[in-house]
Amino acid sequence: MRFPSSIFVSVSLFTAETTAALYLSSTYRSAGDQIWQGLTLLFTLLASVLVQLTLTFIHRDLNRDRPLVLFLHLLQLGPIVRCLEAFCIYGSVGRVEEPYVSITRKKQIPCGGQAEEVERHVGQAEGKLFTHRAAFARTSVIQAFLGSAPQLTLQLYICVLQRGLSVGRGTLMVISLLSIVYGALRCNILAIKIKYEEYELDIRPMAYFSIFMWRGFEIATRVVVLVLFSSVLKLWVLPVVSLNFIAFFLYPWVLFWLSHSPFPENIEKTLSRLGTTIVLCLLTFLYAGINMFCWSAVQLKLSDPDLINKSQNWYRMAVYYMLRFLENALLLLLWYLYKTDFYNYVCAPLLLLQLLVAYVIGIFFMLVFYQFCHPCRKLFSSSMTQDLWDCSMLLCLSCNAPLPENRLVESTDKGLKSPDASRETSDHSGYGTPNDTTFDLLDDSTYDIPIELGPSVGSETYGAIGYTVAIATHQGLQKL
Repeated sequence: MRFPSSIFVSVSLFTAETTAALYLSSTYRSAGDQIWQGLTLLFTLLASVLVQLTLTFIHRDLNRDRPLVLFLHLLQLGPIVRCLEAFCIYGSVGRVEEPYVSITRKKQIPCGGQAEEVERHVGQAEGKLFTHRAAFARTSVIQAFLGSAPQLTLQLYICVLQRGLSVGRGTLMVISLLSIVYGALRCNILAIKIKYEEYELDIRPMAYFSIFMWRGFEIATRVVVLVLFSSVLKLWVLPVVSLNFIAFFLYPWVLFWLSHSPFPENIEKTLSRLGTTIVLCLLTFLYAGINMFCWSAVQLKLSDPDLINKSQNWYRMAVYYMLRFLENALLLLLWYLYKTDFYNYVCAPLLLLQLLVAYVIGIFFMLVFYQFCHPCRKLFSSSMTQDLWDCSMLLCLSCNAPLPENRLVESTDKGLKSPDASRETSDHSGYGTPNDTTFDLLDDSTYDIPIELGPSVGSETYGAIGYTVAIATHQGLQKL
């Protein structure tokens, strides 16, 4: 049985960040900064309350006679109690005979052949420890993006306004950044375990390192961009943040409405329809908070019984990073145009370039992870890099305006002969359909449209070929 190190890290970050935030709020109170004190306490207590509720919900303490545990949760000491309970369970393994064991079957990652199922005997203690790990993995994500992320943004903004960095504020910022990156890492691991739950996973240290670097550069760049923009355009930061948050909050609900699926009723048997709605709203609220700062590895699908989209959509990831890069570049450009005299001591063009390069470095580590370090990369039906490149090419081609149909007719009359083009296009309309694992967005055969050129091939003929390619691109978009 593995040592519960992830539980220890989660509780350590939670305790350290809460302690640092309480100390910093006391310094704000001494200095008379009541607004900064209130916001610092708000982000700390909001995340702490949500963590207590999550632990209580996962362990189903409301249906059990455990008044002391519930009282400790009210005192915001739930994670510490759960950590001690997990270590007690780990220490008792082997000393007490298990009354019964369960048998689980997992597939091994195939190494060229077929996957083989392996049986494992799971004791009662190991099952309880698994529940603790799953609970703390989810609380780490909640703590990271509903507490640490806004806390880090707030403290960095205060540093810019006050033109100084105190020891207490710097300590809280470092702990908050580590908490966000760790929460994003746990989100990635959680997504992998959910999508490939039937396989025995072996996550190597290099995979953890690549995820840590990917999330570190991505999140740090995003926070700095938001702070720089808000420091010069204070009235516009609220619309920008609200638009991002509302768009990601409504996105799962729009997909659910378009799927015409029934309302999910199997989240928890004891929950009413109103309770289920509240849980789904909190889940989409967390999803929006994650996507505000980085790409959410866990994609919601409310029409699915598990509420998770288990397919790997490279197209959606490519669109997200392209739009996020453009948004960061636009916010930095606005900051550069409207920057105040306060930024005269920094080289603004160099800082702008460094932030964009840091974001690109984060994307580079993401590609390294999926191409070389992903534990289930052998299950991908095609290369992730090639799929993302095809997505980018598809988006670029779709931006070109198609030529009118009369241009195609004129070119055909002047020498372009393609009697079977329409038939071949319809025959390929169902070709290259993305599968559930890799979403091959653009198959080479989509452009395999036979065209016979006549004796005179001029510029208009090439215009007709471009129009034909545009038709194929439109069909590719319809497949997505």
